[in-house]
Amino acid sequence: MKSLLIGDVKLRNNIILAPMAGVSDLPFRLLCARYGAGMVCMEMISAKAIMYNNKNTEGLLEIHPDEGCVSLQLFGSDPKIMSEQAKRIEDRPYDILDINMGCPVPKVVNNGEGSALMKDPLLAGRIIEAIVKNTNKPVTVKIRKGFANDELTAPEIAYIAQESGASAVTVHARTREQYYSGKADLNAIAKVKERVDIPVIGNGDVTDGESAKRMFDETGCDGIAIGRAAQGNPFIFREILHFLETNEKLDRPNGTEMFDTVREHARLMIKYKGEYTAVREMRKHLSWYSAGMPGSARLRGRINEMCSMDDILSVARSLFKPCET
Repeated sequence: MKSLLIGDVKLRNNIILAPMAGVSDLPFRLLCARYGAGMVCMEMISAKAIMYNNKNTEGLLEIHPDEGCVSLQLFGSDPKIMSEQAKRIEDRPYDILDINMGCPVPKVVNNGEGSALMKDPLLAGRIIEAIVKNTNKPVTVKIRKGFANDELTAPEIAYIAQESGASAVTVHARTREQYYSGKADLNAIAKVKERVDIPVIGNGDVTDGESAKRMFDETGCDGIAIGRAAQGNPFIFREILHFLETNEKLDRPNGTEMFDTVREHARLMIKYKGEYTAVREMRKHLSWYSAGMPGSARLRGRINEMCSMDDILSVARSLFKPCET
């Protein structure tokens, strides 16, 4: 099992849960850590929301010791605000501070944040440098291949990140204009790896052990961040690690393990969010857990109308058919 050193933080392995808004919350991160993720990344958090003491932000900032290595991701476009809020949360128990320069969502981009920063390398550098000076945590940066479809600006931005003090860079190998469509361009990650000396973490189209090995082989990257392929599939970390160590595919979870994981996910959701919110958020997770299973499409409408955790677990039981004693 290959570890990864980011600044002075040593990850237990180099397969990482990527930050995903509305997905990589505390309950899901705990599950991914249990199934082998070398580091888990929190949902992106607005620096301005921290500054204004937004009531919903405190929950997003919660961290549990069982998560292992945790990366907290900030987004914003004002170097002063970003660096001041980084200093403000310095004592929280996360290990690495990540700067979001890859989010493609219009409401973020239209504010000059997220992937919009790839159009302004000087501002990107100022933000990174200001944060690095104001925190003792290793600072990393999440970027994309470029902004427009005909751009490959990731190597330039990665070099600026390195020279501004960043300890690692994650590259989603699609442009902002692509969002999540089309194929990830592994060559973009390879070009970044050629340009910088800090660790490069690849992201995009890794769905199993074979695609993970392909990314390592074709790009020379130091680690891999798993995003959408982990939705409804926290087992992917265990499966990738097994393949990289043995070159053999691990059997998929049986119905009992699937049901037990859904039930544990639901329990954690209720513990940290209360049943009302937990039920509504578990709807999408159950749809992801059951994707492709016989009867899942037929039950999709029913899942979206469920109002109690008993309903969620009843449908999960009928889908996964666990052996219960």
